[in-house]
Amino acid sequence: MALPNRPGMTVPLPGHLHTHRDQLAELADLGYTDIWSAESDGADAFTPLALAAAWEPRLRLGTAIVPAYTRSPALFAQSVASLADAAPGRFAIGIGSSSNVIVERWNGIAFEQPYQKVRDVVRFLRDALDGEKIAKSYDTFEVDGFRLGIRPEERPKILVAALQEGMLRLAGRESDGAIINWLSAEDVATVSGIVADAGREAGSDEDKEIVCRIFVCPSENADVVRAGARRAIAAYLNVGVYAAFHEWMGRGEALSGMWAKWKEGDRKGALEEIPDQVVDDLIIHGSPAECRAKIQAYFDNGVTTSSLAIMPFDPDLDHWQAIRDLAPTAG
Repeated sequence: MALPNRPGMTVPLPGHLHTHRDQLAELADLGYTDIWSAESDGADAFTPLALAAAWEPRLRLGTAIVPAYTRSPALFAQSVASLADAAPGRFAIGIGSSSNVIVERWNGIAFEQPYQKVRDVVRFLRDALDGEKIAKSYDTFEVDGFRLGIRPEERPKILVAALQEGMLRLAGRESDGAIINWLSAEDVATVSGIVADAGREAGSDEDKEIVCRIFVCPSENADVVRAGARRAIAAYLNVGVYAAFHEWMGRGEALSGMWAKWKEGDRKGALEEIPDQVVDDLIIHGSPAECRAKIQAYFDNGVTTSSLAIMPFDPDLDHWQAIRDLAPTAG
């Protein structure tokens, strides 16, 4: 049985966390089913979801994503189990390698063996949530005698953030699905197919969830949006893991000029080298109706759950009005 489409929103929302109760309620009223947090340089991934767990029981909660490196194994399991216990049946933990920038430069942790690290954290969490006493050597860490002292009523879904084939196959083989981002609606068909195939090859008859962070700026001021979008694209797609992903997706030639200028230290020139087509592939913009149609294309190509990220590329954009204009109840 195919999974239902779940329209979600990225959190935290604008403003201080303590002010979000009414906004979360309005998200649910507007037809959004999910909220998805992240963890880089803002709020941690768990606190916004813990508040939502208490304030708005209609929303499912997920992390997209928590880096596999930045919590010790036992603490990771405690964080996951605590939120799953606070919101039984409506929490999913998304885990990913993150990037060398976040892990190494910002957190002072060696960014080594990312595939193995994510795989080991997934396996450890499954072991811990089963309630067993763990004395085991994983490839990237060892746990000796830990038993999780909190048992959620319902086991949370575990999802893997994935870009290229190895991580996508890991997501399909050893988790409940994949979290994807920085890709076009057309790219989704390729990556979701790999996840599904890996699940079937592993003997699973359950459909895999595909959660996608989709970057949206509902504005018809295309020149302004593209200018802002180029800065965001350059910031991400010059990171090694994203550059490799887009080369694999066939954008190597289109992005070669940007990569060359960036390596030379010519940041302005790098922005100018990003073609409009790449911007339009990766960032949804236009009228609200056009944006809703483009979001639907992601679902049509294999996404089961969206996490819309409203991008403030147009200074005249009203963030909350954009949330309303893109809502499942709009149009």
